[in-house]
Amino acid sequence: MNNFKTVRLVETGLAFAIAVILSFIKLFEMPWGGAVTLCSMLPIILISYRYGNKWGLFSGFVFSILQLLTGLSGLRGITGVGLVASILLDYIFAFTLLGLGGLFRNKIKNKTVALSLGVIVTLFLRYICSFLSGVIVWGSFAKETLESLGGDLAQSILNTFSGLSLEIVYSAVYNATYMIPELIITLIIAIIISYVPQINKQYK
Repeated sequence: MNNFKTVRLVETGLAFAIAVILSFIKLFEMPWGGAVTLCSMLPIILISYRYGNKWGLFSGFVFSILQLLTGLSGLRGITGVGLVASILLDYIFAFTLLGLGGLFRNKIKNKTVALSLGVIVTLFLRYICSFLSGVIVWGSFAKETLESLGGDLAQSILNTFSGLSLEIVYSAVYNATYMIPELIITLIIAIIISYVPQINKQYK
């Protein structure tokens, strides 16, 4: 039991370190927050996959605090309810939910499929958190951002999503711009890693 706890703590600590380092490697960065990183969320998903969702959610929560501490500069300019909403949606909920990466571990026999579905679900939940934050907190940037794209393009986007509010259109498109590439990159690496025997060893 002590050996199990030691191994779990060491692996989780390494996952935190790797995830934080990878979060600083940004392949593409959006102007109002959000970026395509080098699979920075995958280490936390793998911890959940190996040790279960309970430990995964705890690890995700700790990682969310680390992300909050390293991303405080992104919260400048917002106060009150908006600040609380951003902290919860952009950090606490968004990264804690990565701890559900092992959701399909014991439900699907094919390990590659199980891990891949875990990646898809957790990053989709991360997208939902960012989308809600975009609508509630960052919607004020919607008009400015669309105008920067140019009149015709902005109008084309609005026509495509006619009937929806500007904030909803803005948040959906803005967050998809970086989350879809992040999902694709993370999924590809996760599929490759799933064939490593040690990754599929689950400690109980």
